[in-house]
Order: sequence, then C-alpha cells, then structure tokens
Amino acid sequence: MIDGISATAKRTIRVDVAMPAPGWLQEQGGRAIADAVKGIGSVSKVDIETTTMSDDRRDAMLARIREGRPERPGGVGSRTRVISVASGKGGVGKSSVTANTAVALTRLGHDTAILDADVWGFSIPRMLGIEEPPAAVGESMIIAPAAHGVRAMSMDFFVPTDRAVVWRGPMLHKALEQFLGDVYWDEPDFLLIDMPPGTGDVAISLSQFLPRSQTVVVTTPQPTAQRVARRAALMASEVDQEIIGIVENMSWFTGDDGTRYPIFGEGGGAALAADLGVPLLGTIPLLPALREGADRGEPVAIAAPDSEAAAAFEEIAARIVEARPRVRSHPELVIS
Repeated sequence: MIDGISATAKRTIRVDVAMPAPGWLQEQGGRAIADAVKGIGSVSKVDIETTTMSDDRRDAMLARIREGRPERPGGVGSRTRVISVASGKGGVGKSSVTANTAVALTRLGHDTAILDADVWGFSIPRMLGIEEPPAAVGESMIIAPAAHGVRAMSMDFFVPTDRAVVWRGPMLHKALEQFLGDVYWDEPDFLLIDMPPGTGDVAISLSQFLPRSQTVVVTTPQPTAQRVARRAALMASEVDQEIIGIVENMSWFTGDDGTRYPIFGEGGGAALAADLGVPLLGTIPLLPALREGADRGEPVAIAAPDSEAAAAFEEIAARIVEARPRVRSHPELVIS
C-alpha cells in the first residue's frame, strides 16, 4: 500500500510503501512500483522506501481482498481460463510444455500462472528458475513467487530435496484445495495446471474444484505414448472438461545438415488429434537448449529465442488463446 509520494529533488520521486510481508515480496513490489513511476512524465529517478505492515493493517487488507469471494477454493477468479496439461504417462515432456507455454503466453501479453499439481514429480520451480519460497501473508494467504513473468505454486517449495511425498487421496485433495484457495492468484488470464501422469486422485480432485477447466494433451510421436495419452483425454471428457487440442513433443531432431530426423517416429500427435476430433496445436522438436534451459531455469523463449522450439511454443500459445471456452447451454449447480 502506498503511504506517501513526494518530490525530493529535480526529476526524483520518493515513494513510501507498506508491504504485507518482508523478503522477496517487498523487493519485487518495490521494483514494480519504481518501474511504473519511471514511466510518468519526466521522472528519471525513483527512491522506494519499504516497510512491513502491522498485523492489524495486514488483516484489514486481507479482509478487503477476500470480500465477496467464496471461502475455498476462492483464489481463482471466474475470468481466469484454467487449462490442465495432461499426458497419461510420464516422460513425454509435459512439465516442459507447461513451463514453456506459460512463458510464451506471458510474452504474448497474457498474465499467466502455473499450479504444479504433479505432487510426486514436481519440477516447475526449477524449470522456471524460481528460488524464493512463497510469501506467507498472515495465516490465511500465500503469495506465489514468480520468474519470467510467470507465478507458480508447487509442492517443491514445501518438501526437502531428500524426501518423497507419500500421500493417499484425501491428503492430495486437501493440498490441492489449499493451493487453489489460499494462494492469492489475482485472477490471471491463464492458470496452467501441470498434471501428474495418469488418471488418478489428482485429476479427479481438480475436476471437482475446477469443473470449467480445459485440457491440453501432450504426447510423443510413437504409438505407445499416443495410446496412453488417449486415456488422459478420455478422462477429461468423462468429467466434462473441454479438450483444446494435442501437443506433440520430441517430434524431430534437426541435424547439422538441416535434415529433420524423426527419432521417435512420426504422426502420433496428428493421429491422436484426428481420433479425438480436436486440433493438433503444435509439434515441438528435440533441442538441446530445451533440456539445458530447463536445468538452468531458463525457458527456451529466453535461452534460445530464435530456435525452432521457441517458435513452436509461441504458435501453441497463440492457438490456445484462440481456443475460446465453449458456451454452456445451462447453468451449473455445484454442491460442495
């Protein structure tokens, strides 16, 4: 919250800001305000003085934010397009597709966030290069950290690197409920959900929490991956989630001579799209920069912006934007 604005010298502005939590949230908030003020008139320098809100002031702010919102899950607004990225099986590059598509959407001008729902094999924070933990605001709200313009929430922030998540369905359900309800998502244009492999408890819980979400199915060209990905698509259809289309990953490798080599075969994505009656959103090549960027926390649009893969993700993002949600013919009655 802005406590004061004053001119301290020629073309220099001082802004006093009270933030709800210390640490990276205070630093990022200060930078965002400074960038906004620098764009005004002839201002050349901005001094930001940040403090941390008192408990009473923070609680009053939280009450205003939550006013008129449902209790839980209440962090995802009705204007947000929620898109699950599913695969049916592991190893097809689903998380890579999620992270890189999110960055591509952001670069197209859309506010985008990711919920890493792969509670056993979480990897989104590393792929985005997020090192800061979430910021706790009081006892009832969490602010998700961000990188490359994409906010993300993941079990990765809460589980030590040498521990495994060994949870049954009810615990998974509760964790997802808290991620959706307690995180202040601030109504992004898109919330991408990185789904775990398969059609188990996580998929069922999310279909209950977010009944109007859409689905993108990721496969690789070979028939085995295609058949398993089809099951993920059928799961989405059974819970009345609209399938936007198919993304085929690892489609080819381009050699030094410019020849494309289909290492994992050809046509699996197109065949699955035709089988389901949905579009093929795009095909993504095998590219060392994709793997290297994921390990460094640099999506391919940042690590190799002129590459085939970066262009593929931009095309996929544009097609997702164009795939408007279907209009339902009757209102839904959701009982919780």
